[in-house]
Amino acid sequence: MTTAAIYGCEGHRLTEAEKAFFAEVRPWGFILFRRNVESPEQLRALTAELRACIDNPDAPILIDQEGGRVQRMGPPHWPKYPPGDAYLKATNDPLAARELARLGARLMAHDLKEVGINVDCVPVLDVPVAGAHDIIGDRAYARDPATVAQLGRAAAEGLLAGGVLPVIKHMPGHGRAFADTHKELPTVHADLETLDAWDFAPFRALSDMPIGMTAHIVFTAIDKKRPATQSRKAIRLIRERLGFGGLLLSDDLVMNALSGTLTERAEKSLKAGCDLVIHWNGIMDEMKQVAAGVGKLKGGAARRAEAALARIVHTPEPLDVREARLRFDAAMAGRIDAAKGPDVAEA
Repeated sequence: MTTAAIYGCEGHRLTEAEKAFFAEVRPWGFILFRRNVESPEQLRALTAELRACIDNPDAPILIDQEGGRVQRMGPPHWPKYPPGDAYLKATNDPLAARELARLGARLMAHDLKEVGINVDCVPVLDVPVAGAHDIIGDRAYARDPATVAQLGRAAAEGLLAGGVLPVIKHMPGHGRAFADTHKELPTVHADLETLDAWDFAPFRALSDMPIGMTAHIVFTAIDKKRPATQSRKAIRLIRERLGFGGLLLSDDLVMNALSGTLTERAEKSLKAGCDLVIHWNGIMDEMKQVAAGVGKLKGGAARRAEAALARIVHTPEPLDVREARLRFDAAMAGRIDAAKGPDVAEA
């Protein structure tokens, strides 16, 4: 029985207690953070261990590998990637920026696939407004919805071409929040027409993507009391008004924007319409609390999970990694106009 949760783990390898817990609760997948990352060899061993303990060689393993401030795998073993807003800054040509964003994501997918990671929590489709909290900041591709949608789609396509599933976040939009959801619950007072034209637009444009992640934000125009993650009205809007038919994940349950016990947070999120909940920190007592609020992955949620995994390309688009990385680095440094010519050989 697969349960509707995604868990983290504590360190570089699994403890016996973690193996036993995961074997018992059988989560849909796992999520890794910097504390779990030491080297390519270690990371390959960890992803293999995670899959073995739930007896699923294809289990989804997620990571936040955006670039910039949010990059769990980095030097000396992996390249440092730029934040979202760097692609447009590297060139004055929006089409060149789009090719560059795709190339960067394709290279990230190569890095991830080599160590057994098959889901990346990218692209960030939030559109910051003046004065908003900088928790999004340079993670956003641009400051207008159309460009965010264009570059976000390019990044998503780069990941998909490399055999890694993208996750569009944070639905239905985090760019207007004046607080950090890790620390407190933001409230957005914009009217529905304003939200529809600005915040929702990139998510609607990428509604065909396989996986999305919710925002722990109250939108008074949608639901005056509950954050989107735990609001039936907000989830219905994501499904109907934004047209998103993919697998919907909660943002991390530990974040202080949510209240109540972890069991209650999990129950409320799933009851509102999230398909799966994420608990990130690997603390065993907390994972047990989450497990108490999580049932079997079934019905529409199970069908959406299956459909998402079916989008993984098992033979990635050919890529000459060395040539592509040199081209990417040169473009980001302003030495060339961005991606020139096709990637022609598998490395």
